[in-house]
Amino acid sequence: MGGAGGRAGFYMGLGLALASSAFIGGSFILKKKGLVRLCRRGRARAGEGGHAYLQEWLWWAGLLCMGVGEAANFAAYAFAPATLVTPLGALSVLVSAVLSSTFLNEQLNVHGKIGCILSILGSTVMVIHAPQEEEVSSLESMAEKLKDPGFIVFAVCVLVTSLLLIFVAGPRYGQNNVLVYVLVCSTIGSLSVSCVKGLGIALKELFSGKPVLKEPLGWVLLVCLVICISAQINYLNKALDIFNTSVVTPIYYVLFTTAVMMCSAILFKEWQHMVLDNVIGTISGFLTIVSGIFLLHAFRDMPFTPDLLPLFLQQGSADHASWRSADRHQSCQHQPLLPSEDKGSQSMEEEGESM
Repeated sequence: MGGAGGRAGFYMGLGLALASSAFIGGSFILKKKGLVRLCRRGRARAGEGGHAYLQEWLWWAGLLCMGVGEAANFAAYAFAPATLVTPLGALSVLVSAVLSSTFLNEQLNVHGKIGCILSILGSTVMVIHAPQEEEVSSLESMAEKLKDPGFIVFAVCVLVTSLLLIFVAGPRYGQNNVLVYVLVCSTIGSLSVSCVKGLGIALKELFSGKPVLKEPLGWVLLVCLVICISAQINYLNKALDIFNTSVVTPIYYVLFTTAVMMCSAILFKEWQHMVLDNVIGTISGFLTIVSGIFLLHAFRDMPFTPDLLPLFLQQGSADHASWRSADRHQSCQHQPLLPSEDKGSQSMEEEGESM
């Protein structure tokens, strides 16, 4: 990054991304609490096509919290590259996991805590190695990017995949497989990030005095963003209503981040300006996040017992347990000595009296 202005923009985008993760992580908890309350009242569940959650104030509070987080995320994309902003969404996984264990009574075992730590470390590595220069700085350059054949093919694939998931896979597997509805949110979300990036650039040009409101591209991006966000909210509600929050949140993060990184690589070509060590660092950081998410998801219901320890630690604990049991056995062997002596003397006294 060159100059103090670019550095200030980088840190502003970083701070907004951190605030966005906190608000979005908390929004999952509020929306889940609202859905649980509706279920207790016997209202139609969102996973079954019901929309009774629109009458629950907790759900609206969660939506407002998510709106604030998305607004901060929106502003972050205007100041920093998508490859920097998106990985910080791992912090929303941490916030959601910790709050769900506190307010939703969802267990967060040792594996989940290690997974949260790995997610934070992986995000830190990705931030360090992320590109720190914006590739697109005006609506004209954004329009040229959108006309790229590679992005057109990517957008068509996203739309076709989403339609197949909604109308074919959803009715068959949506109630049993968490990936169905989460994949819809993730794939459509990659397009919404592109719209957000373009609208952020448009707002910056508007504040600088350029006649952006006369440009049709800005309005097209706004309409596409509204459609994408509406679809994301709808199918995210279905996923949250059917499955555990600690399951939906990490899987959604991994798939969403992967889709956004693919879209960013195709549309903005940020990876072309990265040196080899930064590319390796970004990939390594992302794989670290995936490992943490896997720990958080795969072992969420598994209690941490001594049987899960390595063999040499199990042998040590077994030796310690056997030593303690032997010590207790030895002390038990010494206990009958005195009673036996008393018993023997008592029997001799009885024999003497009988004589």
